[in-house]
Amino acid sequence: MTLAETILSRFAAEGIGLAEVPILQPADPFLDMAGEDLRRRIFLTQSETGESLCLRPEFTIPVCLDHIARQAGTPRRYAYLGEVFRQQRDSGTEFLQAGIEDLGEADVAQADARSIADAWRLLRAALPNQSLAVTIGDQAVFESVLAALGLPRGWQMRLLRAFGSPAMLQAALADLANPPKRRSLGTSIARIVAARDVEALAGFVEARMNETGLSPAAGRSPTEIARRLIDKAELGAVRLADEAFEALRQFLSIRVPLSQAPAALQQFADEADLVLDTALEQFSRRAEAVGAEAVESDAVLYDASFGRPLDYYTGLVFEIRAENDARSLVGGGRYDRLLTMLGAADPIPGVGFSVWLDRVEALRGVTP
Repeated sequence: MTLAETILSRFAAEGIGLAEVPILQPADPFLDMAGEDLRRRIFLTQSETGESLCLRPEFTIPVCLDHIARQAGTPRRYAYLGEVFRQQRDSGTEFLQAGIEDLGEADVAQADARSIADAWRLLRAALPNQSLAVTIGDQAVFESVLAALGLPRGWQMRLLRAFGSPAMLQAALADLANPPKRRSLGTSIARIVAARDVEALAGFVEARMNETGLSPAAGRSPTEIARRLIDKAELGAVRLADEAFEALRQFLSIRVPLSQAPAALQQFADEADLVLDTALEQFSRRAEAVGAEAVESDAVLYDASFGRPLDYYTGLVFEIRAENDARSLVGGGRYDRLLTMLGAADPIPGVGFSVWLDRVEALRGVTP
């Protein structure tokens, strides 16, 4: 059985229909919500009317847009198998991905566990003799720790943006320990930044972009740039207390089997005197639900510093790798704010995962 046939049989076994979304997608949702890493890899173009378009760089946003456009009911699960397009320096630019998006399930812990289990069973069917390892992180727990430590919004946002990039996270921690010197701004812009007037600063930035011929479609919007300038102005004015900084480092060093993670996190919260009750309660429910699924318990690891470089994640993040292989075969996570940001009339929780089929095929030892 080919890899595609194996995957489609898994989708059929779960009773999940295939979503079909166009290859050509509106670019703005990806530029606004997908994160810096994906943003710079997108193939951009324009329609005859000047609308910014791109080749589909991933499936989550297109599936969610299609769900909203069709005004489909929830809960609903979508599967997909098709091409994605990303600029790469050292490999091809067209890849096959498969995955499942689970929208509208009210039982968050159960939906998270099911997503991990679905990804595990899919890989197990495709690679029956391969040792696999699951790494789990939790952006909601990380956010709760940052808030409980009392970090200003600017620092919280910078650290959250770095979650998923070890190099960025280490650089942010280094700056937090020894804040960089603030760069001098012009008098007029410095006053706007000091007043935290996002609207006025965005207007200033847009005017400068127009003067220099830069298009907002080429990167961040003027409003996003304005917010980041204001956030950066706060960064240089803060130095975290040694005790709080050490607590943050201790949290990020937690790396234990998932079955031991709830106790490890509670011990950390108690010793650091932090109130993390809501986040830890949800984490514990998920850990229990994952334990009830058909996933090898000793293969699931919780790493407090583990994230994924997509801005729309809000809670669970996870990946599955083959043992002794640095490349991720599966990446996924929870994105409860995404559909509202894309235009849904009411909040719709979501969780899903994608499989890199070329990497799986390479491990199968056969020609795609």
